[in-house]
Amino acid sequence: MPAHSASEDSTLHALPKRVFPRTPDLSGSNVEAKREEIRRYFHATLDRYEQLFETLQGEEAYFKKPISLRHPLIFYLGHTSTFFTNKLMLAGLIKERINPKMESMFAVGVDEMSWDDLNTTHYDWPSVDEVRAYRLKIRNTVDRIISEVPLSLPIGWDSPWWTIIMGIEHERIHLETSSVLIRQHTLEHVSAHPAWRPCGKSGQAPQNQLIHVAEGTVYLGKNKTDRTYGWDNEYGSHVAEVAAFQASKYLVSNQEFLAFIDANGYGTESFWEEEGRAWRCHTRAEYPTFWIRQGAEWRLRLMTEEIPMPWDWPAEVNYHEAKAFCNWKAATSGQSFRLPTEDEWYRLYDVAGLSDVPHTEQAAGNIHFDYFASSCPVNEFPQGEFYDVVGNVWQWTETPIYPFEGFDIHTHYDDFTTPTFDGRHNLIKGGSWISCGNESLKSARYAFRRHFFQHAGFRYVVGDTAVVQHDSHYETDKLLSEYAEFHYGDRYFDVPNFPKSLAELAIAAMGGKPCRKALDLGCASGRATFELARRFDEVTGIDFSARFIGQGVQLAGTGVLRYTLTDEGDLVVYRERTLTGLGLDAVRHKVAFYQGDACNLKPLFTGYDLILAANLIDRLYDPAKLLTSIHERLNLGGILLLASPYTWLEEHTKREAWIGGFKRDGESFGTLDGLNEVLGDRFKLIQGPKEVPFVIRETRRKFQHTLSEVTIWERVA
Repeated sequence: MPAHSASEDSTLHALPKRVFPRTPDLSGSNVEAKREEIRRYFHATLDRYEQLFETLQGEEAYFKKPISLRHPLIFYLGHTSTFFTNKLMLAGLIKERINPKMESMFAVGVDEMSWDDLNTTHYDWPSVDEVRAYRLKIRNTVDRIISEVPLSLPIGWDSPWWTIIMGIEHERIHLETSSVLIRQHTLEHVSAHPAWRPCGKSGQAPQNQLIHVAEGTVYLGKNKTDRTYGWDNEYGSHVAEVAAFQASKYLVSNQEFLAFIDANGYGTESFWEEEGRAWRCHTRAEYPTFWIRQGAEWRLRLMTEEIPMPWDWPAEVNYHEAKAFCNWKAATSGQSFRLPTEDEWYRLYDVAGLSDVPHTEQAAGNIHFDYFASSCPVNEFPQGEFYDVVGNVWQWTETPIYPFEGFDIHTHYDDFTTPTFDGRHNLIKGGSWISCGNESLKSARYAFRRHFFQHAGFRYVVGDTAVVQHDSHYETDKLLSEYAEFHYGDRYFDVPNFPKSLAELAIAAMGGKPCRKALDLGCASGRATFELARRFDEVTGIDFSARFIGQGVQLAGTGVLRYTLTDEGDLVVYRERTLTGLGLDAVRHKVAFYQGDACNLKPLFTGYDLILAANLIDRLYDPAKLLTSIHERLNLGGILLLASPYTWLEEHTKREAWIGGFKRDGESFGTLDGLNEVLGDRFKLIQGPKEVPFVIRETRRKFQHTLSEVTIWERVA
C-alpha cells in the first residue's frame, strides 16, 4: 500500500506521524534482531491498550456495563493478559498460573451471540489497581520469555513464538472491540485524551456514484509458510471467478444514509430481512446507534465525545441496517442493489492497486492509527477509482464466514473461528481507523453477528450474479460425527477403513463380470458408495436415515464434509474431509443417494450387478423380507455381499424375525445357517465366511472394536 500523499496539516492528520508498529515479518536471518522486533511489538501493543483505558473517567466506568450483552470494561482490561497465561501454558512456556482466581474470572467473555441474550451473572471483580498489577506481572513474564526462549526463523505454526504473537494479535483485536464498548459507554464515564484525537475535518458529502468493475479472478487463502501471522480462517485456498459488477465510489455517508431514514426506511417492513425485522422490533431502532437526535439537529457519538453530525463521514451501522438500505435502494431504483460479497471486495482491492500497510510509512487509508482516532470524510483517501476500499470503517459483506478448502485449526486456539461457522456471522472487510496488526492485512477475515456494532459501515454494489453462500456447517451431532469419522476419518489401531475394505472385497469378487450398476444398501454416510464408483458406472446409496445420507449428498455436491469429534467431556476436535483428499473426487458424478426402507424398496431400484449390505440385516425389522426378495433387484450372475456382526437385539428386530442366533430343536442355529436357508434356492455362497474388523471412535480414549462376518453370494437362479 503506497503512502498517502495528502498534505499533513494539523487538522487533517491529528495523530503522530511515527507509525504504530506493524505485524512482524516471521522470516529473516538475524535471530536477535527479530527477538527485539517482537519485544517492541509486544510492549507497544500493551502500551496502546492500556492507554485506551485512560479514556475512562473514574472507577465506576470500569465496573458499569456499557451494554447489557457484554461484561464491564474491567473484564477486558484483565482478559487479554489471562489469554496470554492460558496460551503460554498450552505452549509449555510457563508451568504455573500467575493468578488462578483472576484467570478463571477473566478467561471467557460474553460473546454477543444473540441480541436478546441478557446476562445478569454477578462477578466479584478485583479492583482496577489489582488488575493493573496483574497485567504488569504478565508483561514481565512475557518479556522474560521473549528473552529466554530459543528462536529459529522462520516462525511457523508449531513454534512457541507463534503462540507469543497470537497473544499480541489477540490484544490488538480487543484494542478495537474495547474502543467500541467505550464508545457505547455513557459520556459521563469517558473523557477526551490527547492520544485519541478524532478527525477534525468535515464538509459537504460527495454525491455517490457507481463505477464498473470488470470480471476477474480472485485468489484467497494463506499457506503455513506465509511471512505474517494469521488466524485459522485465513489458511487454505479459495479461487473464484468474479463476474463484472458495479460498486459505489464512496462508502455510504451519513448524508446518503439520512435519505433512507427520511423515507421511513426503519418503519417499512419490506426493506428488512426476517432477522433484521426481529432485531429492529426488539431494539425499536429508528436510526443508527451512534446517531443522536436533538430536536431538528443530529449529532454523532464518537469514542469519547459527541460532535455535530459530520455528514461526509461514513454511516456506521450493523448488517441489518446496511441490508435494509440496499433493499430500499433496489425498491426505489429498480436496480439490484446489495452488499458486496467477500470475493467482490477482493476484486475491488485488486483493481484499486492496493497492497498491505507499509512498515515504515503511513498507510494510503485511514487505518492502523496512522491518522485519526475516528473515521473521517469518505472522500479523503482515494484508492484507484474508489475511496476507502481499506480503512475508515469496516465494510459489511453478504458473505457469512466459511472455511477455505484445507482449513485447519491451531491447537492452541481451536475455537477462534469454528463457533462462527454457523451461517450467522457475516464477514467484514477492509479495516477501520483503529484496525492494526493482523486486522490491517489483506488476508484478514473477521466476522460478527449481523446485529453487532463495530466501527463498521458499508458500500453497495449492483450486480446480476446471485450471491453464493458457501457451506460452513460442522456436523456436531455425536452419532453423525462418529459415523463421519468411521467412514471418512483416520485409521485407528491399524484397522483398515471398513466401508472401503468391503467395497474392495466386492469389487474383487466381481472378477470379469459386468460392472454397470451397484447398490450400497444401508449405506449410512456413504463411503462404500463412493469406493464402488471406482469400478462401477453407476452406484446407488440407500439408507433409512436421511441424516446419514445427508453426509453423502453433501460430499457428492461440495466435495467437503466437516464435523466435530468428542475429545473429552465438552472438548471437541474439528475435522475436514474432502473427496479430493480421499482420491474420490473423479467419481462423485457416478453416485446418487436416496432415503429408503431396505424391506420395502421402490421398484425402480433394480437391475444391479452388485448389492452390498453392510451391518444391515441385524438392524432390520424384517430381514427375511429383504433376503427373500433381494434376487429381484440383482441381475442373474450378480454378486451379493452381506456383512454383519450379527448383534441381534429386540429393539431393532423382534425375536421371531431373527435370521439366526437362537436354539432350534435344541441345537444352536447361527445367522450363517439362516442365510443359507433363506438364500439357498437362488444364491450360491462363493466366498466366506470371513471376519472383517472395524473400529468406531467415541472419544479420544474410547473406541468400539467389532468383527463383522462377511459372506459373498452369487445369484444363480
